[in-house]
Amino acid sequence: MTLTKADLVHKIYQTHDLSKTEATETIEAFLRISKDCLAGGEDLLISGFGKFNVKDKKPRRGRNPQTGEELMLDSRRVITFKPSGLLRNRVNAG
Repeated sequence: MTLTKADLVHKIYQTHDLSKTEATETIEAFLRISKDCLAGGEDLLISGFGKFNVKDKKPRRGRNPQTGEELMLDSRRVITFKPSGLLRNRVNAG
């Protein structure tokens, strides 16, 4: 099962003294701040959860799998995630 943004809003609404509108605004604000941080090239550290890193990839050679033709793939940025030790232990505990 996948946890969606709507599921997060519902869980916050149920567990905190907030209206659904306030819960939605809270989630939207968190996601907006997170996206802006990562888009700006900054890493995002959420203590007890993990760290999102922005890494720059260099251009590289690739090939079209249908034709076998070689080509150059452009440089790009990727986001990686490294879970905290607490999260890793909790996931492995079952």
